[in-house]
Parts: sequence; C-alpha cells; structure tokens
Amino acid sequence: MRAARVIALWAATIACGCSGNQSALDPSGAPALHIEHLIIGIVALCSVIWLAVMLVLGGALWRRRQQDETEIRQRQLTVVVTAAVAATAIMIAGMTVASFYTTRGIGLPEKASITITVRGQQWWWQVIYAGSSETPGFQTANEIHIPVGQDVHVRLESADVIHSFWIPSLAGKQDLVPGRSNSLLLRAEKPGVYRGQCAEFCGLQHSHMAVMVIAEAPADYARWIASQSADANPTTGPDVAAGRAAFLAKPCAACHTIRGTAANGTTGPDLTHVGSRQTIAAGLVETTRGSLAAWIADPQTLKPGNNMPMVPLTSIELQDISAYMESLK
Repeated sequence: MRAARVIALWAATIACGCSGNQSALDPSGAPALHIEHLIIGIVALCSVIWLAVMLVLGGALWRRRQQDETEIRQRQLTVVVTAAVAATAIMIAGMTVASFYTTRGIGLPEKASITITVRGQQWWWQVIYAGSSETPGFQTANEIHIPVGQDVHVRLESADVIHSFWIPSLAGKQDLVPGRSNSLLLRAEKPGVYRGQCAEFCGLQHSHMAVMVIAEAPADYARWIASQSADANPTTGPDVAAGRAAFLAKPCAACHTIRGTAANGTTGPDLTHVGSRQTIAAGLVETTRGSLAAWIADPQTLKPGNNMPMVPLTSIELQDISAYMESLK
C-alpha cells in the first residue's frame, strides 16, 4: 500500500511538468505541435526498445536457470543479434527522417505576414517592430504581441553573448549569436500569454531573462500596434509632471528613450509605454508603482550585475519618477 502511494506521488510529480504556460507538451501553435509529435514518437519508440530489452534479458536469465549456457544454439544467437542490428538501423533511420520532416514543418514560411526583430541583451529582450505605410516602427522590451492564426517571422540577433530564444508552447528554441541573424517561426492558434525563457547560459542573471508572448485577436493586435507606435501619452497630475521633469534632468534620459520627449538613449530598454507591460526587468516583478520604485531605487539588489546604475534620487524624486513610469501606457 505504501509503495503504491509512493509510485502515485512520483507519477503525479512527473506529470506536473507536462502542462502549463512553459511546457513543450502543451502546444498552442503549429510549430510546437510538430515538436510535441516528435517528442511523443521518440519517447514511445524508446519505451518499446526498453521493454524489448527487458524481455530479452528476462528470457536469457530464465534460460540460464533451465540449462547451461553452452547449450544455447549458435543459430538462435545469430538470429537474435542480426534482428537487433537490423531493428536498430531501421529505428535510427526512422527517427532521422522524422526529425528532418519536423524541422521542415517548423521552418519559416515563404511569406510570413509579420516580421519582428528580437535582440538579446544581458539580461533582457529588445523587441523591434518594423514600420509600415500606416504606422511607424517602434521598440518595446520583454513582451512580444502577435495576432492569433498568423505566421510571424522572428529575426533573432544578439548584442553581446550567445542567448537562446525559447517559447515552449509555440515553437522550438533557436540561438541568438553575435554577428549573425537567425530566424524562427511563431504561430499561436488561440489567444493567451505564453511565457518563454533564455535557454542558453548567458551570465549571472540568465535565469532572470524571461519573455512573454501575448497572442490576441487580429483586431486587438491592430489596436495595440497603433497604441505602441504613438508617442508617450502619460496621465496628468502634479506627481507625473514632476516625475517627467526629474527623469529628463537625471542620467535616465541618456540611457532610455521615451518618444515624444528629449529622452533618446539607446543603452537601456525603450520606456515609451513601460506602464502597459505586464512585468519589468525581464519578468522579474510585476509592473506596479511599488516595483518600479524599488527597481529605480536599487536595481542591483533586485538583479545583481545588470547594466543599470543606481541613480541618486531623493525620496520625492523617486515617488514622482515611479508615478511617471506607471502612467506611460
């Protein structure tokens, strides 16, 4: 009885990793579905192989008990070995073919409706949307919005070291290599928020380098594009106005861009609409006025080693700048 409970608990623990918003076995797009089929096929084949080996081993042990090993017929042994070698060759060839067609299935379509550039930084994601005749291009950080049911070409680049872009529920992983541009196909079949992660060790804060892909209906996506491509439009209020003035007077404006203001820095993330993002610091904390204030006050405590310096601010300036950041939606 106790053993049965232990086995049930063990099985439940393993099953917990087969679902969720960051699981390759919970696909929500065509590329991820191809990968899931390949995973299940290989696992099933390997399970059959393991079972066959155990049966042969059990039979050999049982035969050993019944008669001396020298009585085993040479012909039987030859047949078994030949069959095993042939089966191994067939299975390896089959898995190779399956992997080849899966790779083709998750490749780029000839004409993707949208192209987005994602540039890996230590330790955040710079997301660049190209402009069109209707809307100007813009940048955001750590969040990627895509329309449901459309192919999206993601161009992957790195500004420093090798990163790896992985959204398990939507696509396979792909490296971002300095000096080189790689490509990946994203496609979501249903609305939702899909969490991804840098899957290549890239330094001290590698584990705190998450990315969110937000798939939404085409109409909602069009509204988001129109909103994000516009200049900053903060809410009104004395603390917001004071925060804007403090932001522009401090070194913040030398590293960050806020469109519609004199801030045009390129070292850090574009903050034009930072208040509309679900998280800051690449998924580290939710975007609230409190978390914004904590990050601005001492970014090295929350994320040691990141490139944002601690800017000396009075308590009033900190409150005002955090209010201004929260208002940028």
